[in-house]
Amino acid sequence: MAGILAWFWNERFWLPHNVTWADLKNTEEATFPQAEDLYLAFPLAFCMLMVRLIFERFVAKPCAIALNIQANGPQIAQPNAILEKVFTAITKHPDEKRLEGLSKQLDWDVRSIQRWFRQRRNQEKPSTLKRFCESMWKFSYGLYIFTYGIRYLKKTPWLWNTKHCWYNYPYQPLTPDLHYYYILELSFYWSLMFSQFTDIKRKDFGVMFLHHLVAILLITFSYVNNMARVGTLILCLHDSADALLEAAKMANYAKFQKICDLLFVMFAMVFITTRLGVFPLWVLNTTLFESWEIVGPYPSWWVFNLLLLVIQGLNCFWSYLIVKIACKAISKGKVSKDDRSDIESSSDEEDSEPPGKNSHTATTTNGTSGTNGYLLTGSCAMDD
Repeated sequence: MAGILAWFWNERFWLPHNVTWADLKNTEEATFPQAEDLYLAFPLAFCMLMVRLIFERFVAKPCAIALNIQANGPQIAQPNAILEKVFTAITKHPDEKRLEGLSKQLDWDVRSIQRWFRQRRNQEKPSTLKRFCESMWKFSYGLYIFTYGIRYLKKTPWLWNTKHCWYNYPYQPLTPDLHYYYILELSFYWSLMFSQFTDIKRKDFGVMFLHHLVAILLITFSYVNNMARVGTLILCLHDSADALLEAAKMANYAKFQKICDLLFVMFAMVFITTRLGVFPLWVLNTTLFESWEIVGPYPSWWVFNLLLLVIQGLNCFWSYLIVKIACKAISKGKVSKDDRSDIESSSDEEDSEPPGKNSHTATTTNGTSGTNGYLLTGSCAMDD
């Protein structure tokens, strides 16, 4: 075990040439980031989950009810033992051949069976109330952490001149404000890693899982090798659009369509500007070029920048989806659904009448107006 730890914490991987861990030990004159500080994120992540439960129950839910958002879920499928057995044991998306077989067995038309499976799938989807509460929690955290980041960074020299991220590196002392900022962000991302398995499932679950994992690795890497200054820039930049996104989703769930559309436009502008403009031209420029010039590359430097490039790839992916939504909005006159919905796509439209041989195609939508809860999530921060 000692040999494994010695290999993992090899100074020639983590630190620039001629720098050792002993050089970065805390003294009476200065405090530096220590790897063991990061253990604090685990109990804080658990506390954050508990705070979230309390917040959603006693703050978000009353707000939702005040906005006439009800806990009613989608239409319940008519009980049917045969279809239920197929749904639970075989497939939730029967093909045409199976649909025809079930149609003959039950003496139902195919359209009615398709409707039953849609309704049954949507029974497992969360209610609008639950979605609103989740968005309000993320909105509250996003607004707080972005405000804190701005207030902290405006007092630092590296916000105005990014070369200060590398002057005297890695002998840059750790301030209490910076330590608090880092540990809180790391705790939040760990809480997302834990909660994403119980949160609303969306089609980009794998992408978001990768994003959270990369975010945790970036925060950990930049803290351990004391790249925390540039790390604060990355965190704050990626936090900038999150509150707008969640506010737009809340407006959508409350059926305030015009406010939703306005907030989504603001979110899209901020997201694309910061992720495709400011991030590569400002942050990647300093991590790739200014740091090379002032400090020089070393192994963990390469890993750190590789992770940043992965984040940039995710930024491009989400920007594509945002542009796709915007193009649909131009043609439809309002923000439309995206491709990573927490509800099924157009097939989610529920026929209101019960199954039968001569069913009609009149439908009602499940959920909310306009976007039907399909707003794009860009929460990246070293992101969302």
